[in-house]
Amino acid sequence: MDTYWAACARGELVIQRCTSCERRVHLPAPACPWCGGDDLVFEPVSGDGVVHTFTVVHRSFVPEFRGREPYVLAWVDLPEGARAFGRVVECPPERVRIGMPVRVTFSDELPQWRPR
Repeated sequence: MDTYWAACARGELVIQRCTSCERRVHLPAPACPWCGGDDLVFEPVSGDGVVHTFTVVHRSFVPEFRGREPYVLAWVDLPEGARAFGRVVECPPERVRIGMPVRVTFSDELPQWRPR
């Protein structure tokens, strides 16, 4: 997982690929959730995606996010075949839509998604 966070710190999104079944894995895991293989390699991805689903948080239970409500958390489908998670930024919550094209950006070394 250090590889994942180091890439985020550089402003690069990487996801794992299982060398046994070739499926993509995100968030980072010690073993493939599909085949159980434990040879997962990190590879850079384009950073483009499409909102698969989202929720608007009006009351945060995470101390670091209190006072920032409302904010949007989304699952984003990547063209490389994985689904990534993160906040949608630079867009009012009422404008976020399923199918909305987004691009990864980084803040505080965390991947976030902004409209394309």
